[in-house]
Amino acid sequence: MTKTGDPKHDSVGDVVRRYWAAINANDFQAAGQLLHDDFLLHWPQSGERICGRANFVSVNEHYPAAGPWRVTVHRLLTEGDEVASEVTVTDGVLKATAITFSNVLDGRIVRQTEYWPDPFEAAPWRAGWVERSNTANG
Repeated sequence: MTKTGDPKHDSVGDVVRRYWAAINANDFQAAGQLLHDDFLLHWPQSGERICGRANFVSVNEHYPAAGPWRVTVHRLLTEGDEVASEVTVTDGVLKATAITFSNVLDGRIVRQTEYWPDPFEAAPWRAGWVERSNTANG
């Protein structure tokens, strides 16, 4: 697959891959350039929304991270103008999984719904039927 670097000519999957690459590089301005003018990010777990490119960039630039963010994309699925991605994000201290649903319009991400599930201990009663894994994504 050829990447043009121009979001209007990239596939929806390419746009989201470039977005995650920009976050991995801690280049939040570059990530912001991949967002539509009408961008909206919804975090259902905290009941927050980020409206607009400038607010998205500011939230990320002001996050009190312990170090630079590193993102590993584990899965990226596309259907039409929608992309679902599963990533691991770490700043060297915090390690989290994010499940993000992105809608792409005119070559830019217009909407995202993002879930940050917290890890939890396995229930002892299941031990006879399950295996333990070392990673959140299997």
